[in-house]
Amino acid sequence: MKKAHQRITRRQFVATSAGSILLASSLWNCKSVADEKPMAKIGLQLYTVRDQIAKDIEGTLRRVAEFGFHGVETGFWPEGVSVEDAGKFLKAAGLKVFSAHCEIPIGENKSEFLRIADAFECKRMVWHGWPEDQRYKTTEGIKELADIYNESGRFAKENGLMFGIHNHWWEFHNKIDDRFAYQVLLDDLNEEIFFELDTYWLKTAGHEPAKIVADFGRRAPLLHIKDGPARYTDDLVNDPTPMTAAGKGSQDFPAIVKAAAGNTEWMIVEMDRTAGDVFEAIDQSYNYLVGNRLADGVKPAKA
Repeated sequence: MKKAHQRITRRQFVATSAGSILLASSLWNCKSVADEKPMAKIGLQLYTVRDQIAKDIEGTLRRVAEFGFHGVETGFWPEGVSVEDAGKFLKAAGLKVFSAHCEIPIGENKSEFLRIADAFECKRMVWHGWPEDQRYKTTEGIKELADIYNESGRFAKENGLMFGIHNHWWEFHNKIDDRFAYQVLLDDLNEEIFFELDTYWLKTAGHEPAKIVADFGRRAPLLHIKDGPARYTDDLVNDPTPMTAAGKGSQDFPAIVKAAAGNTEWMIVEMDRTAGDVFEAIDQSYNYLVGNRLADGVKPAKA
């Protein structure tokens, strides 16, 4: 015997259809959220507070810990403070080191390279790149530097570490046969070497930082976040223009974050020089980046 067809009311049809749409929408949204890459963590380069560290290392590190950074990147320490001592001060303040600036691990520098990594319990080691190396002005010089960086990368890898390089303005200002020095460098650099792109110096050199960040993609997991006028002069080494808190200068950080396409792991606040109070500028930078969801912080941004 045939089963009679069951009729449904208009109300039942609408309710069923709406439920199907909501379920499909929910599944789509779950997929979108799962596919999204997490925001980069916000960190601070301790070079920003080097003068304060020289006067009161423990008090300065405790104050840095209060802002809400996920971690810090180390720079240079005052004379008489060993990396082992610095490591103890950082631990006492509850500060995690996610990367450390260092010298190139060639020759006698190898042991110091390993000491820094051990003292700070960090895997990412960054050649700070200062001062300007004249080899960036010729093709032969850049190839020589690439060989040195590649050797450094191999040494780091052999010891369970990662080696990266940090730029200033000259690598993106000096040209060799219509190509910038860093573009030439990439031809001979092993892919295991990562980049810490300094977005302020990119702009100072005359570029749109977002474009360079997009070009480097996953090769640049670390970004230095600085703001200010970013004007090129012939005496940037001796007379750099004071920097401002992030969001108060010429940088377009939303465009930079968008261009990074989720490849940035750390947004690192740094100021080489400030006109006003450095701690106030750090606080404003944190609130701007975290408050605008450009980076993830431990604490919510202040209103």
